[in-house]
Amino acid sequence: MPPTLPAHKTRADRFDAAAVDAFSEIESRWHDHLVELDVAVDDIPRMLPRSDDPVQWPDEVTADGQVPLARLIPAGIDTTGRPTRAQVILFRRPLELRAQDADDLPEILHEVLVEQVATYLGVDEETIEDGPEDD
Repeated sequence: MPPTLPAHKTRADRFDAAAVDAFSEIESRWHDHLVELDVAVDDIPRMLPRSDDPVQWPDEVTADGQVPLARLIPAGIDTTGRPTRAQVILFRRPLELRAQDADDLPEILHEVLVEQVATYLGVDEETIEDGPEDD
């Protein structure tokens, strides 16, 4: 389909839609706990190992070996002194490359987002899958 037509969707558009769907599933159960968390997409990670030695990534990074797939950036203060919100950044190209086909991508995104949300909330991944306990 020509890119000038309204129905044309790029690979990045399809990825963004899949990411929104995957996060929506988690957010629907954990909404009250995730109101201060944003999710963003970057094409590639800007943090890569400098050697071929095994990498011990911090808990905030979800990786496949040497390649980061997502990163949690905690809330903080920016260089101008303004507060920033916590943010999960999904790295589009590494995630797409791990999907064998279009059906794999939503599952991979779900797994990565579960891990990232678990880290953000300080709980295990199974807790995220099960949903919050009733208060």
